[in-house]
Amino acid sequence: MSTLAHVLEEEGLATVSLGIVEEQLWGTAPPRGLFVDFPLGRPLGRPGDAEFQQRVLDHAFGLLEAAGPTIESFPEQISDDGQVLACTIPPIDDPDAHPAVAEARGLRAAYNRTVAATDGRVGAHRVVKPDDIPAAIEAFVRIAEGTPWKEAGIPGIPARVTQDIRGYYEAAAMALADHTPAAFEATRWFLRETEAGKVILAARDRMRNDGVKQPIWFFLVTEQY
Repeated sequence: MSTLAHVLEEEGLATVSLGIVEEQLWGTAPPRGLFVDFPLGRPLGRPGDAEFQQRVLDHAFGLLEAAGPTIESFPEQISDDGQVLACTIPPIDDPDAHPAVAEARGLRAAYNRTVAATDGRVGAHRVVKPDDIPAAIEAFVRIAEGTPWKEAGIPGIPARVTQDIRGYYEAAAMALADHTPAAFEATRWFLRETEAGKVILAARDRMRNDGVKQPIWFFLVTEQY
């Protein structure tokens, strides 16, 4: 982001960079930067707190008045005190399907509700379309059970496929949960509580143990869980 800021500045466009990791902000030295001590993924603060978010923006845009390069710290802090994500996945009666595949099919109605409620802003997929999520999960089931990853039928770059699977689940969870979870709690829920998350972790372990090149398996899951 800071590199892009320098490029834009050279073209005459003033920029301000928001940074949640202070060392990274100082290390990349944007032309103007504001360090915000907030949870990862929430550079403007708590969801739904428009007044607080406006204060952050006002401070950030105020840096445009600086005569030269500057990095400041926003004076308020926010801890990650949101609720953990808890939601019940609708069951589906499909005894012939792997539990993770049946689970994904059971979430389709909730996923559709979130997409409709957000006018499509939530639910965009890079590689795997919603209809194909169960089949993509089946590919990771095969890997977890011992099929070499190149022969398992993954419909694209593995890390991008898992991102779409996770995005599908997190979108569905928005329709099932009755609260705003803590930052990244949806990812933790997916990996710890869902059958699909467990399959991806098992496939990741299998690929690592089989000697697959690290970037292939490592980026299936990049967050701390």
